[in-house]
Amino acid sequence: MYIEEKYVVGVDFGSDSVRAAVVSTVDGRIAGNGVAYYPRWKEGLYQHPERNIFRQHPLDYLESFEACVKEALSELPQEARKNVVGIGVDTTGSTPVPVNREGVPLALTEGFETYENAMFYLWKDHSAAAEAEEIDRAFSGGGQDYGKYQGRYSAEWFWAKMLHAVRTDVRVREAAYTWLEHCDWMVGTLCGNTRPEEIYHSACAAGHKALWHSEWNGLPSAQILGSVDPCLALVRERYGKAPRPAATLAGYLTEEWAEKLGLSKGISVSGSSFDAHAGAVGAGIREKTIVCTLGTSAVDMLVEKAEALEGKDIRRFGGAAEHSILPGYVGIETGQAAFGDIFGWFKRVLLWPLEQTGRFLDEETCHRLCQQMEDVMLAELQRQAAQLRDDVFPIALDWFNGRRYPDTDDSRRAVIAGLTLGTQAPAIFRALVFGAVCGLKRIVDGFEAAGLVIEKVVAVGGISKKSAYVMQMMADVLDKKIEILDADQTCALGAAIYAAVASGAYEDVQQASAHMAAKCIGEFAPQKERVEFYRRQYREYLRLTQLADVWEEQAAGDKCL
Repeated sequence: MYIEEKYVVGVDFGSDSVRAAVVSTVDGRIAGNGVAYYPRWKEGLYQHPERNIFRQHPLDYLESFEACVKEALSELPQEARKNVVGIGVDTTGSTPVPVNREGVPLALTEGFETYENAMFYLWKDHSAAAEAEEIDRAFSGGGQDYGKYQGRYSAEWFWAKMLHAVRTDVRVREAAYTWLEHCDWMVGTLCGNTRPEEIYHSACAAGHKALWHSEWNGLPSAQILGSVDPCLALVRERYGKAPRPAATLAGYLTEEWAEKLGLSKGISVSGSSFDAHAGAVGAGIREKTIVCTLGTSAVDMLVEKAEALEGKDIRRFGGAAEHSILPGYVGIETGQAAFGDIFGWFKRVLLWPLEQTGRFLDEETCHRLCQQMEDVMLAELQRQAAQLRDDVFPIALDWFNGRRYPDTDDSRRAVIAGLTLGTQAPAIFRALVFGAVCGLKRIVDGFEAAGLVIEKVVAVGGISKKSAYVMQMMADVLDKKIEILDADQTCALGAAIYAAVASGAYEDVQQASAHMAAKCIGEFAPQKERVEFYRRQYREYLRLTQLADVWEEQAAGDKCL
């Protein structure tokens, strides 16, 4: 006999796809999953890696959202769909878009349909590096230090992307009424109101990327923003309502969207967050716990009470924002701009000769060989790297996509040092893994040196469950136990937990997490005999970072000459 059960839908917008999970509010059981890849992005449209340009069309978001939610709901019995009480979303960030007065992305208006500068600027779009430096100088050069809680301003963030767009494209400058974050626009779209003066604003996006803070009563001042460019001051003027936490009831699902999805109208729509922040909630984050989301990049999160952070300066290693991640707490976000991407890059380098065999073999044979090798490449590299002796090995810096810590610098580049004619691919792979893990250790060490207490490390994301090699090295290098969770989609689960609170199923996020968050299914403990060896190697990693800083300073001096 079917017993009625309440459900919420969590939707996670990633870099290349959107995923949905239908979740029981009782125990976090996943009752349905769906995934849809962005069709235009999959074709390679609107992205130019050689110029650090990555744009996404709003139709990719809308079409893929509808497809994945319907797929997830299809696994739910028809009679159970009336028991869906809430929906929540998370997105990448900062991923802003220029909009008109009604909050409609310019790419959805006449004349801009395929105009990539009128689309969403994906988080990893680094085309605004010069503008980020200019904004950083402005924000730190006056009486108020607006970088006090976030550190050096990044090309990945809200004001820099906007400044780059209006400086380089007069059409966008003249047509844009203001700019909205993807996470805010998506909530407004589901609720049927995207007007900039009325739309919901995410505390995560506003605090971490637009630098909203109670200390200066909102966004950076109109005077400072206007001194950089008048368009920035206009965006501040048109910002509308103050940001609110992700567990807020932002509104109700419109009749149009309810019909598209096959749901009842009037379902609660929660506020939004960034993907990794929702993932931390899906992982059951609490005080003195760092949640590491390990994917193409790495995002690491902690939460603390504001009073516990008084007198602690952590801006070199991470940014802190009020009510992000957990309402009532300060959410701390840090990470590495490349993690799994590093291993993917090395795999592509090794596959290059094989890909050239198409000049000598038929296309089908070439494709089959490449596919077979791609399927086993990383697994075989890990197997052989694990068998290497514990002697001195090459050291790599993990700055393949710029450096986020310490002191954000999008222009920094990776280094592999200590190579010899005898160095083989498994040794290089070990160096890349070690460099990525050392990046995390440097962050953890920086937080602990500032007085933050980290008692537990929780790892989520694909790498945490797929690579025992990486996770064991992480435990050994950090000299801390690493917990692995049972959820594959912690971000969607976290968005669902926010939705459960917004719908009234629970009073707060902590209560909802106690019932719904992912559970520990395993752990990696540090191997004491390897901890000291890796500690010595870590000193070499730090020495290489110092040398890289010197090289960068010398290069900057040469340019000035």
